Amino acid sequence: MQRGSFQWMKTLNKSIILNKIRTDGPISRAQIAKDTKLTPPTVSSIVKELIEQGIVRESTQGTSQGGRKPTMLIINSTEFYIIGIDAGPRTVKFVLADLSGDLKEEKITAVNSTITSHQFIDILIAGIKNLLLARQSLAQKVVGIGVAMHGVVKVEEGISEFAPNLDLHDVPIKQELEKAFDYEVKVENDARAMALGEAWFGDSAGVKSMLALNIGSGIGAGLMIDGKLYHGEYDLAGEIGHMTLDINGERCTCGNNGCLQTVASGPAIEKRAKQLLAEGKAVGLSSLAGGNPEEVSGELVYQAAIQGDKDSKAILEETGTYIGIGLANLIHVINPSKIVIGGGVSNAGDMILQPIKQTIKARALTAEAKQTEVTISPLKENATVLGAVALVLTELFDPMAPGA
Repeated sequence: MQRGSFQWMKTLNKSIILNKIRTDGPISRAQIAKDTKLTPPTVSSIVKELIEQGIVRESTQGTSQGGRKPTMLIINSTEFYIIGIDAGPRTVKFVLADLSGDLKEEKITAVNSTITSHQFIDILIAGIKNLLLARQSLAQKVVGIGVAMHGVVKVEEGISEFAPNLDLHDVPIKQELEKAFDYEVKVENDARAMALGEAWFGDSAGVKSMLALNIGSGIGAGLMIDGKLYHGEYDLAGEIGHMTLDINGERCTCGNNGCLQTVASGPAIEKRAKQLLAEGKAVGLSSLAGGNPEEVSGELVYQAAIQGDKDSKAILEETGTYIGIGLANLIHVINPSKIVIGGGVSNAGDMILQPIKQTIKARALTAEAKQTEVTISPLKENATVLGAVALVLTELFDPMAPGA
């Protein structure tokens, strides 16, 4: 679908009606008019257009309230599709999803740590082309592209201002992708996108305030307040990975010392594990790695831990403690209703979740804060890429979204 068609569907009243059908469907035209305070003729006229456009369809007949049974309306989820991109520092995941978030196609491309801005854009363009090539029949039904980019993002301009793990600066993602494809493109920080994905597709719908923590090669956070992403004055909100825990600590990729990311990210886990192997410790992990420290990964550390390697378990517990300290700090500043942990490190499950909860309980100031709900994301490895999909859905369905 071309950008003009996407903008057509984003007029205020259309978005209001679309969102009503999405959240409450199957629903009748009369009920939409009653709930939205729009006039019945306005609702009927817009619904007719939405049905012609294909994004809404009639389903079953509802219960009669004294007259004819009303015809119910639902979102036609499989008529349109969204390309979602999770642009991490090690890999880029491309997916094609329908409007319900159901993934129809997935591609993953490795990223070289010495990549240039131009090469990074080339990877994005090639990945999108491969995705569309795999599903050629759906290419004309794509309504937009959502990109979840690690690091600092200028959201309105769609620019990756600083991706520290790849040392990329001012990459014009939105501009270049809209030049290459006739689709609307939305770009967001990966952790904030993950928070949006949790709100749309996870178990956090209706939660007043929710903090989503993305722990992988780096650490970032996204904050949802009353259903809206919080960006801060200069789109910097959520960079928890660069919260300083030790001014004399290890140097971070951002240039500062002692960031949370240096002690609690995936690479930090791997580094501590390799140090233990060099000291002749973590025997169980060494066995799984075939005695080769270069084979050590976060996943291998977890496998060794569940098989009884005490040193590997201690690494994960220490990681959870560090994360808990960072979250306790955020609880005192933000006081969210719920915290959701995602990213590759979250695959360790209770190995890190329990020390996180214990640390919050030990450090939080009040009884209520100590009981802050903390869970592992139910979306697992797809949390961020589904957040990228939700970037476009929010623009389409949310009448209060920027530019609507």
